Amino acid sequence: MSKKIGLSPLWIAVFLLAGLLAYIYYPQSAVQEQRRVNATPVVVHTAAVEEFELVIEGLGTARANEALMITAQESEFVQSVAFNDGDVVEKGQLLVQLNDREELARLKEVEVNLQEANRQLDRIANLAKENAASAQLLDEQEARVKSLAAQKEVIRAQMENLQVRAPFSGRLGRREVSIGALIRPGDTITTLDDVHVIKVDFNLSEANLPSVNEGQLVVATSVAYPGETFRGTISSVDSRVDPTTRAIQVRADIDNPDFKLRPGMLLTVNVQERLLNTLVLPEKAVIPIEDKHFVFVVGADNVASQKEIEVGHRKPGLVEIVSGIREGEKVVVEGTMRLREGSTVRVLEGV
Repeated sequence: MSKKIGLSPLWIAVFLLAGLLAYIYYPQSAVQEQRRVNATPVVVHTAAVEEFELVIEGLGTARANEALMITAQESEFVQSVAFNDGDVVEKGQLLVQLNDREELARLKEVEVNLQEANRQLDRIANLAKENAASAQLLDEQEARVKSLAAQKEVIRAQMENLQVRAPFSGRLGRREVSIGALIRPGDTITTLDDVHVIKVDFNLSEANLPSVNEGQLVVATSVAYPGETFRGTISSVDSRVDPTTRAIQVRADIDNPDFKLRPGMLLTVNVQERLLNTLVLPEKAVIPIEDKHFVFVVGADNVASQKEIEVGHRKPGLVEIVSGIREGEKVVVEGTMRLREGSTVRVLEGV
């Protein structure tokens, strides 16, 4: 007859006690290692108060500080050309000399006559002192000298009209004339642009009117120079708002010492509206859910907790945090999609 073997209550108590002791004295490092292996890897950013620049963006067209088409004042043949395409010239520099041989001959004739008239005036003046010549004769000779001097100045003015000079310093465009060509008033010789300073005209919404003032800093960029910025100041704000577009025209002056900017270029203009000192986070840390915003904050125990925040102003890549978290808290910026409330995390790197 078989004998039935069973577990007594004593043995059951012994097994339970052994399990409890094993749990209590199981190496904590092994438990922590297991948690670390199962933790979600994340990248965090430490929330901090930073300068947060609010900017207004507009598109503008570059214009020369001064610009004109250079033409001649007289109809004459081109005697010489003293510039090349794209030359940088100074104010008063000779560009084109028109044929002035006739004026030179008349000037020499008048100078000879004036020299002789002055000699005769000196002789008559000496005779008048000795009462050997009448006062009327002296007056007539003085009038002749003055007349010849005036004729000389007229000829000089006519000769100046035959010289085409730069009215201001700047960069020339293409040369449109050749030696020997007949040029008439209104014919284009070349263009001249003063590009030491570039004017940028751009439009802003009327809502930005209170934030725009003369002397305000602007930063312009161009697709022609990636990564390079050009700084200037607002020189004028239009006195009227366009009733159709509800926009106001603004003009800024930008120094252009290297002549990199050219008239007609399209520029993106950023106007500094305000500079805030506020709590800032990378925009990718914010999780929008319906009309609310959340972030995951990592505590000292590497456990993530979800917090609702209030966001303020935004700009590319950054967002202002009005409330919800404090400075110094570690916020998850990468790995948020794999997290839940109370998730254990493994921080890969700090930002």
